[in-house]
Amino acid sequence: MKTNSTTANLTTMQWLLRREVWEHKGMVLWAPAVVALIIVALVLGGLLMGHNLTMTMDGQAVHLKDHLVEHMLQPGAKQEFAKAASELYVAIGVPLYLELGVLVFFYCLGALYDDRRDRSLLFWKSLPVSDHMTVLSKVAVALLVTPVITMLAATALSLAVLLLVCTAAAFQGVQLFTTLLGTGEFYLAPLRMLGLLPVYMLWALPTVGWLLLVSSWARSKVFLWAVGVPLGAGVLVTWTSKIFALDWNIGWFMQHIVARLLTGVAPGSWFMYMRPASLHGEEGRMGAGELLVDSWTTLSSPVVWAGVVAGIAMIAGAVWMRRWRDET
Repeated sequence: MKTNSTTANLTTMQWLLRREVWEHKGMVLWAPAVVALIIVALVLGGLLMGHNLTMTMDGQAVHLKDHLVEHMLQPGAKQEFAKAASELYVAIGVPLYLELGVLVFFYCLGALYDDRRDRSLLFWKSLPVSDHMTVLSKVAVALLVTPVITMLAATALSLAVLLLVCTAAAFQGVQLFTTLLGTGEFYLAPLRMLGLLPVYMLWALPTVGWLLLVSSWARSKVFLWAVGVPLGAGVLVTWTSKIFALDWNIGWFMQHIVARLLTGVAPGSWFMYMRPASLHGEEGRMGAGELLVDSWTTLSSPVVWAGVVAGIAMIAGAVWMRRWRDET
């Protein structure tokens, strides 16, 4: 019986996830694809325009194309380009990762509120689907489905840009494909970026929990409630500390409470609490390998686990509110 119950729950969760992706396919699927296509178009346009660009060196006008070709023909230049593949994976995908934070933030804001606003909540409650399964499906979309799709889109974008760069170099007589394909980092970088997913899920959990909690009880102005309450609490704590000369650590409150509630869904937000070791010193570099190691190192901080506990508690609160909250 337990096996049948588990299978039924997995089937229900799969159905709920499909429903969420179908209802929000513009956010989950099309938004990353559109941004990636725009970046590819910009890179392609830049390569075409760069063919005729000139730069001044030693008082003489030199074609940028000729200067780059001359540089790439120098000994070791191709190997350096191949080694920089992991850094290119990180840099090229940055716009998509920034977009991910915005998408997850607004998805969570409307995840439970929209069902109450359009009265479809009554329909969903009539189905044999529990409230906790419904809320967990939305958590899964925010913390798993959307980040995975964004990471896959960022990887495809990085590969497309590298392909364009290598193709443009090949037309100028510089062969980069062989060197790039013979570098292990070219294949490991996407896997390392995907390895950041558990770190992102843990650090984003309190923000997702807070937004879902607000989405489950706010009758209107969800954004103002979600953002205004933490910021208002920060102002109130600051004002109280100043008026009564309490010497409270306002910076700690703003960073560990306000920022944790509002910025956790932004990839890389964990570096607000621990500076990347790979960036220490003047020659610090941030490739996919260094980013993975530094990100996992942040899990040794109690800050992340306190946020996980708070996030789980707020998600439980969202489940309870969805069970009893209505708009009548």
